Amino acid sequence: MQRKERFNLVLTWFKENMPIAETELQYKTPYQLLVAVILSAQCTDKRVNMITPAFFKDYPTAEKLAEAEIPEIYELIKSISYPNNKAKHLSGMAKMLVNNFNSVVPSDIDKLQKLPGVGRKSANVIASVVYDKPTLAVDTHVFRVSARIGLTTNAKTPLETEKQLIKYIPENLRAIAHHWLILHGRYICVARKPKCGECGISAYCKYYEKFKDE
Repeated sequence: MQRKERFNLVLTWFKENMPIAETELQYKTPYQLLVAVILSAQCTDKRVNMITPAFFKDYPTAEKLAEAEIPEIYELIKSISYPNNKAKHLSGMAKMLVNNFNSVVPSDIDKLQKLPGVGRKSANVIASVVYDKPTLAVDTHVFRVSARIGLTTNAKTPLETEKQLIKYIPENLRAIAHHWLILHGRYICVARKPKCGECGISAYCKYYEKFKDE
């Protein structure tokens, strides 16, 4: 099967079977999503959603967060992964957001990446979810699932994966395709033992082509 055909079949299946796919992070404002995305690095969305209500109660705006001491931030996020670094990132992010961007979360990928704790993946998430930009964030799920299905070949980095995916995914589908691949990787095409028997795209999957003959 040619890669273009595989992309078309996979995207068509998702469009028909998962017409609505959104981030599982809970937020109400761009600032809140930015905080949640920073907290979600190497941490589950479920865990992040457990701590953000109390966090946003104390720090509902970037201005409030910018005034907070790092130890105070740490106390609210200490149950997640890498709380020391993330407390520093959140403090620095809030100060920069207030001082450099008038408290408005930027839509530009390069500007977003200047914020502490925001890498390319996180910047793509913000630009896509908040501003509906045709970006495609590559996290561990997207990286793994894309290679396993056969959407990417020999991609060694998230950026290589991103470049290969956007070559074949139309601009109007990139934002939702990010969520399709994440959710598929989170619940069906899991890392250790993919649930091929429950998978709706197994007929188009390069991994399954090998697996079914073993």
